[in-house]
Amino acid sequence: MFSIEHEFDATVVTLVDEGQSYLQEDITINAFEDCITIEQLDPRTDQVMTVTFSMSQLRDLGAALDLPEGVYALREVDA
Repeated sequence: MFSIEHEFDATVVTLVDEGQSYLQEDITINAFEDCITIEQLDPRTDQVMTVTFSMSQLRDLGAALDLPEGVYALREVDA
């Protein structure tokens, strides 16, 4: 299950882990104009851990999901 909310400065997507096996804490993705943050509560420390992606890192991650093992560099294509 997930939710999508549009706030003043970001779009916020929350992913809720569902099922019967060991469940992870919810993940919150904040999409800002210049970066993406991913947040998840660490139940061991009771602190929210945050990872920040630049827009180019997010682009690379999206491409990596569809490629086989290897090292790649994306380049701009003139339209």
